[in-house]
Amino acid sequence: MSALPFDTHAFYVELVESGLAEKTAEALTKAVTKIELAKLEELATKRDLKEMDSSLQLKIEQTKSELQRWMVTVVLGTAILQTAIITALILKLTSHI
Repeated sequence: MSALPFDTHAFYVELVESGLAEKTAEALTKAVTKIELAKLEELATKRDLKEMDSSLQLKIEQTKSELQRWMVTVVLGTAILQTAIITALILKLTSHI
């Protein structure tokens, strides 16, 4: 997309001066103008960017929270499993004495 605005009059004049019929030049100018306007509609506004940023920040916080819960579950599960194994080994060893 060009950063410069499209000059429809200059485009029309150039087409006519190059020998194109006025009606054809006018039709081409309208078509190109529609294309340029369609390109402008695709641009993101500051509001669009702020909304996307807010949405991404929320998703990041949710993911962080889920990850923290998962880590606590893994650590606690591992600690309980280790305690159970150590207790079982101690009981097994003390039962032979």
